[in-house]
Amino acid sequence: VQLQASGGGLVQAGGSLRLSCAASGRTFSSLSMGWFRQAPGKEREFVAAFSWSGGSTSYIDSVKGRFTISRDNAKNTMYLQMNSLKPEDTAVYYCAADRREFPGEDFNYWGKGTQVTVSS
Repeated sequence: VQLQASGGGLVQAGGSLRLSCAASGRTFSSLSMGWFRQAPGKEREFVAAFSWSGGSTSYIDSVKGRFTISRDNAKNTMYLQMNSLKPEDTAVYYCAADRREFPGEDFNYWGKGTQVTVSS
């Protein structure tokens, strides 16, 4: 499975960005997928994910109500719509995929990250 994240950039606090993650190499609809982020000097943290069955979607508490994860199986692409961005959302964002329905935070496939910078 190959993953390519895009859509990062510089935005002012309160603004919005939409990240995309294009997947190839395996039937997209059979992959559980997620977003993670790593801020400077901090460990990587889980942001959001959904199972391939569509029966489970989860978010870290700090982004609930602001971020929305979604997928378009026809385009083999996952999205992360980020609204009401805060400076603490600044990080490199990574997309991940796994064949298991509920991999937790232990995804097997990772893409290169895309930088999101939120200015105050």
